[in-house]
Amino acid sequence: MMARLRILARLSLRNTLRQARRSALTASAMVVGLALLTMARAIGDGAHEQWISDGVRLGLGHVTMEAPGFASTGSLDDRLDSARVAAAERAVAGLRASVPVVTSAVDLTVSGLASSPGSSLPVRVEGVEPGAEAAFSKLDERRVEGRYLEPSDRLAAYVGAGLADRLGLELGSRLVLTAQGASGGVAEQLVRVRGVFRTGIPDVDDGLVQIPIATARRWLGTPGAATSVAVLLRSSQETGRALDGLRARLGTGGGADGVTVLSWRQVSPELESAVRIDDFGFYAFMVVLFAIVALAVLNAVLMSVLNRRREFGVLEALGLTRGQTGAVVFGEGVLLAGLSGVLGVALGLATTWLLWRHGLDLSALYGQGISLSGAVIDPVIVPIFRPARVVEAAGFVVVIGILASLYPTRVATRIDVAEALKFDR
Repeated sequence: MMARLRILARLSLRNTLRQARRSALTASAMVVGLALLTMARAIGDGAHEQWISDGVRLGLGHVTMEAPGFASTGSLDDRLDSARVAAAERAVAGLRASVPVVTSAVDLTVSGLASSPGSSLPVRVEGVEPGAEAAFSKLDERRVEGRYLEPSDRLAAYVGAGLADRLGLELGSRLVLTAQGASGGVAEQLVRVRGVFRTGIPDVDDGLVQIPIATARRWLGTPGAATSVAVLLRSSQETGRALDGLRARLGTGGGADGVTVLSWRQVSPELESAVRIDDFGFYAFMVVLFAIVALAVLNAVLMSVLNRRREFGVLEALGLTRGQTGAVVFGEGVLLAGLSGVLGVALGLATTWLLWRHGLDLSALYGQGISLSGAVIDPVIVPIFRPARVVEAAGFVVVIGILASLYPTRVATRIDVAEALKFDR
């Protein structure tokens, strides 16, 4: 049996190489197409990871823990008390042993009013841990004046450039923050502007104020409390594992009752939709390429069959069965698609790595950032090579080879020996 299969494989290889020019032209089209597909997939994966990473940094991380109901109400009443905050932090510490966690951040967020001597505007006030927040959101890198918050600060504020312009604020200016405290009454807090940032996102630049979380807790009467504990991961691919790990750890009790664990997909549905839409466009391109490559293989193998009717007739007259004749033709198509696929994927990976291993810079097209779902995306996209994508491309090639070879195989198995022997070569 194995000897027979080896003979049929050798016949398929010989027939493919015999029409070298035709095989080379068909293979070149497939190689270029699959190389482009591989490059597009690597750049697309890199772009998606960039979108997600930049989006979650200004949001609530890849995974966030908050009190039930906070996502819909945004109310300080739906906050995590000190016991639940401590439980969430212990869960993150335990998660680090199994999932690559970059950092985590504890925030106390409230909607309120920012007032200067000249005007008042609605704002979102975030009480943050300065060191952790700088590593998490990198908002300190968007600084245009002054400095970012420091752990020793008590009455400092870091404000958006749009808000500073509209309220007439400068470094050292006094700013009064007003919000509803935990007791239900109106609470006020005087702070001084220590830094100004600009992200390019109007909602952030015009309406965000960051202050130290210790100051926010005293001001609002919420000692040890937080509205969220966010986790930033090395890759969005780890979100599922992190989500399961945190839920498992928080489900063991220890003051964790009433903690909801959410993924970035749940917190930022707009961002997930953007990724899904882009993926849909890629798969539409993949279908078009699939059709083009399949037709190229079909044409090459079918023309080979039609030009070799007499040869197949002789082989069958010598004892080759119709099934074996079909197997030879089927092997030619799969072999042509397989070799072309391997070369195409290898060429795509090599080209992408050589040209863009340090990133594809799109700043000439988009300036210093691309706004997407409320976040500014870095215009330098670093391609990502994932083993699953190589397997996907390999499966793509195998399916092309099989489907494109079915009809030529059927034609070959239906050749009449007597008529084929009359065929003029």
